[in-house]
Amino acid sequence: MTSKTVHLAVYDTLADWETGHATAWLARAGFTVRTVGTEAGKPVTTIAGIRIVPELALDELRPEDSALLILPGAEKYDEGDELAPFTAAARTFLDAGVPVAAICGATAGLAREGLLDDRAHTSAVSFYLAATGYAGAERYVEADAVTDGDLITAGPTEPVAFAREIFARLGAYEGKRDAWYRLFHDSDPAAFAELNG
Repeated sequence: MTSKTVHLAVYDTLADWETGHATAWLARAGFTVRTVGTEAGKPVTTIAGIRIVPELALDELRPEDSALLILPGAEKYDEGDELAPFTAAARTFLDAGVPVAAICGATAGLAREGLLDDRAHTSAVSFYLAATGYAGAERYVEADAVTDGDLITAGPTEPVAFAREIFARLGAYEGKRDAWYRLFHDSDPAAFAELNG
């Protein structure tokens, strides 16, 4: 991996809780997290009402400058095609061999883009993706998070499992991922000492 920059897509109605573990802990592991919106400098508002100002415009995003593209869920994925440019960017990343991680509503965007037709994946529930009319239903996996090559998917209630898969794909927290997961997913107090030892 040549880049230590992770790109986080940001758009209106972004689900705040879904990427916090991944981005915070990637930053602690030495990665730079940069936000990408439809326009640099044009604020977006998350589902919690928090304003985020994207650092980079989507049309400036290049896979060769990135270690990973993260697509959070958002209500906008279920309201039309406004976020289709982000899933098109995901296709460009995957075609270039650069990983993409999508959670919740972003998985529906990937399904509409045809990116889940031939890859193992998960989401909130299978019928949520089936409603998109995609052709990959037989590849749906009932799991907290799924990695298939360069694609990571998860449902909205699994931000910790989502982060764990991202860390594994990027080689972060080698030897400590299990402790990290047990601490944040299972509330195992013994894992704290392992993680920080």
